[in-house]
Amino acid sequence: MDLQILLALQDFRESTGAALSDFFLKMTFFGELNTTLILLAAIYWCVNKELGSFLLMGWNWNRIVNGFLKITVCAYRPWIREPRILPNETALKTATGYSFPSGHSMNGGSLFGGLAVSTKHKGLKTAAWIMVVMVAFSRPFLGVHTPQDVLVGAIIAPVVMLLVYKMLEKYGSDSRFYVFLAIIPIVLDVLLAIYAKTKVYPIDYDASGAILVDGAKMANDTFKGIGWNLAFFSGWLIEKKCIGFSDCRTGSQAASRLIFGLLGFYIVNIIVCPAIKSGLGGMLGTTLSCFAIMFYITVLFPAGIKMAEK
Repeated sequence: MDLQILLALQDFRESTGAALSDFFLKMTFFGELNTTLILLAAIYWCVNKELGSFLLMGWNWNRIVNGFLKITVCAYRPWIREPRILPNETALKTATGYSFPSGHSMNGGSLFGGLAVSTKHKGLKTAAWIMVVMVAFSRPFLGVHTPQDVLVGAIIAPVVMLLVYKMLEKYGSDSRFYVFLAIIPIVLDVLLAIYAKTKVYPIDYDASGAILVDGAKMANDTFKGIGWNLAFFSGWLIEKKCIGFSDCRTGSQAASRLIFGLLGFYIVNIIVCPAIKSGLGGMLGTTLSCFAIMFYITVLFPAGIKMAEK
């Protein structure tokens, strides 16, 4: 049934030309990892530190959930299950790892779902929920996920964000809670890494005898999440205890933070991370390269902000 829906969407996509595909490529862009990270970092550095901390924390919890579910269910991508499915070529470039649940839907559900559960502004809340739906729907429309992939992702992510929001609302002012809040996900990351490394992944072959999907390679997305998590929760605690940068007081201050913050982000992403991956390789290289990105967002740039604005 799920594949028949994708084939029907494919027929509709092909019959309507490029206009709708271009629109939904723009929607799926808001669920991509780098896009989500940049927007979350910008909110954290330049808009509201408390809101940014909440969104980053919820997003990182969702990465734990997503990584665990992906390697537990081990669902193949739609075009592997049904050769008649021809995904949009642009969307295909970011369709990595196992299929269930959709990472893009969970990214969109974290960012926009987090904004929806944390704001009292009705217009912003409505717009945020619309974006959750649009990002999720873009994935099956472009042929890279099944309806259940995106439905589960788009439901789980806002639920996780709501739980994190309520937890911070209740305990966020208690400094004794900070260490506990950081240690639990770090322990879960270690357990998830052991699980991902030792798990036996399904092996299926095509007609020629070649392996259809390399399970260990598909688990790469899970190790990305582990790297981001380890950096965020340790970095969040370091920032709380040792740095304590403040919110922007002027628009020019916000603009300068954004410019220099993004410059550093791209240096880390384009130079540092590839060097780590090429030097270490494998799952360790993936984990540490993602650690470097998140540690920059949560510790290194905030420390630079504090020093520069003194």
